[in-house]
Amino acid sequence: MLRIGWFATGRGEGSRGLLRFVADAIGEGRLDARIEFVFSNREPGEAEGSDAFFELVRSYGLPLVTLSSARYRREHGGGPMSQHREGFDREVVSLLQPYQPDVCALAGYMLICSGELCRRYPLLNLHGALPDGPTGTWQSVIWELIASGATRTGSMIHLATEEVDRGPVLSHCELPIVGGRFNKARKALVGQDVEQVRREEGEENDLFRLIRSEGYRREPYLLLATLQAVADGRVRVRPGEALDANGNPLADTHASGFSLTAEIEAAISRDASFPLSQE
Repeated sequence: MLRIGWFATGRGEGSRGLLRFVADAIGEGRLDARIEFVFSNREPGEAEGSDAFFELVRSYGLPLVTLSSARYRREHGGGPMSQHREGFDREVVSLLQPYQPDVCALAGYMLICSGELCRRYPLLNLHGALPDGPTGTWQSVIWELIASGATRTGSMIHLATEEVDRGPVLSHCELPIVGGRFNKARKALVGQDVEQVRREEGEENDLFRLIRSEGYRREPYLLLATLQAVADGRVRVRPGEALDANGNPLADTHASGFSLTAEIEAAISRDASFPLSQE
């Protein structure tokens, strides 16, 4: 049985939906695993969204561990979180000493992990771009795709390392962003300056919303399928290292990780009503 550690800030429905999706798969016997703990960098009473997330965690009977990064930063002199990252993560590791997860999922966790965490756990990070795609937040990724006229995007899961969004890739799924509704949304941008659209319309822009919604729809399936691959032994993980079933570096045999596009599209077709909201 795969032992999973779960890291989430718990800001909104997106974090709740990812946890619910995987926890239900475990409960229904579709994933041979258990969630050892849920860690959040918020504490009860800090925000409405995270309080709702904590209620969901408790409803599944999962151990909840919290340490407020905002409070930690204030108590240690203020300034940007980057100045406190190593110290904060040392405290996190100390709090999680009673647990021994085989792998940890960063599922809506809004902090960059320091080397302290990356060296302690194999951390699966969900990034809303293909392995050869843009880095950064999902918002900046989408604007870069729009500005460059990209015709494809997707999501990947990679091991978190100190080099942000560039750790060993375990899996990915691809999404074409041309044709149909995409072309209609693109035509509305012809002759316009993308930076001006970004300033004036922001995330309400039709093409932005469409790319996000279609990519977002696939992310829980990618996370679940990747956890299944680890549970089945198709992928073996250590802190900062991804191996295939034979113990070879995954980058040597699958440079972009396992392509899970076909099985994810099939799963979405079977479960067309899956209702995650965006965060």
